Amino acid sequence: MSHQEALLRDLLRTVWEGNAFYQRKMRANGIEGPEIEPGEFFASFPLTTKAELVGDQDRHPPYGTNLSFAMSEYTRYWQTSGTSTAPIRWLDTRQSLNWMLDCWDYMFAAMGVTSRDRVLAAFSFGPFLGFWTAYESASRLGCLCLPGGGMSSEARLRMLADNEVSVVLCTPTYAMRLGEVARKAGSSGLTSSVRYLIVAGEPGGSIPATRKRLGEMWPGATVFDQYGMTEIGPAAYQRPGEPDTLRIVGSGYIAEIIDPATLRPVGPGGTGELVLTNLGRLGSPLLRYRTGDLVRRPEGPAPSYGESADLALPGGIIGRADDMVVVRGVNVYPSAVDALLHGFPEVTEFRVLHRAAGPLSGLEIEVEFGQLDGAAGEKAAEISSALRVSLSLRIPVKPVPQGSLPRFEMKARRWMRCDS
Repeated sequence: MSHQEALLRDLLRTVWEGNAFYQRKMRANGIEGPEIEPGEFFASFPLTTKAELVGDQDRHPPYGTNLSFAMSEYTRYWQTSGTSTAPIRWLDTRQSLNWMLDCWDYMFAAMGVTSRDRVLAAFSFGPFLGFWTAYESASRLGCLCLPGGGMSSEARLRMLADNEVSVVLCTPTYAMRLGEVARKAGSSGLTSSVRYLIVAGEPGGSIPATRKRLGEMWPGATVFDQYGMTEIGPAAYQRPGEPDTLRIVGSGYIAEIIDPATLRPVGPGGTGELVLTNLGRLGSPLLRYRTGDLVRRPEGPAPSYGESADLALPGGIIGRADDMVVVRGVNVYPSAVDALLHGFPEVTEFRVLHRAAGPLSGLEIEVEFGQLDGAAGEKAAEISSALRVSLSLRIPVKPVPQGSLPRFEMKARRWMRCDS
């Protein structure tokens, strides 16, 4: 029996014995016990959706019924950011928390982080999972850990320099923001000690244009992408020498890639929705969870169930299945627009206005430029032309004054829907 198979059997037994949420789902799908053969798991076990979790918590407030143990066993509270649905509350037992720290231990080891590193967590320590588990794993590893919550960007930059930080944890957007602030301050020694920049929380770390931009802002630092969700846990990471590939932590997760419309597995090289089962978060598990994130299946035969090798996702997270917008008959993914704009080093920040109806329906992009000396109009026209070539759409690009657009520390919200 493989490692994955043994963990799956324990997980199924745990939810059958004590998890009301999954007991109902299993019985509703004709499953009358935990003894599901691993080979039948994908065919017989139902998918789990975020809408189900939200509905369960609405009916059984405040935490819902996806709890496998008595309340006295739970020691941690989390809450999703609620960017696409109502926020979800999430509880973890000590065992589940340690399992997530084990996943980060594994990822840190693969990246090359050691006890000699000094780690700055440049994010606010709110109720979302964020980098909490990374921070605690680094502390357990023996790193000197610096909490950067509740600080200005200038204060974080001073902390980075004063303590000779070697690993920075933040979103790709905030890594760019720190680079922007440092440049305005005329700092030249910002990244001299940083050898690893680990980014998560939004697509970008695996997108070539974004990685190139980060590399220019943080010279000497290797950029690693990491993927996870509050409800699913820390699930994927990058290895050295694989800048455009995320890998699922095979010892902790079962991964599937399905067609969002047919729910069937996609073929080699195909793009589909990532579905994950976290094998060790027993207190509040997710089985066959539809993440809503689009990924590409690698070429070649499908990996065998129970393989220990970490599944490779070429290109990382490509976008969100529910983020696609249709503009004059053209399917547009926000990540494609973001990647193109990040390819222009003159762009310091941008915002996309999406008008879905009316005579002015379409997209318009507001862009801040840095140090163009009166050539902002020409650069905006160049970006508009590049968008037309890439997307076959005419998208107006409007220069706006420096500092007029919002900055983001956590997930960037650059796309705004306008009703008029």
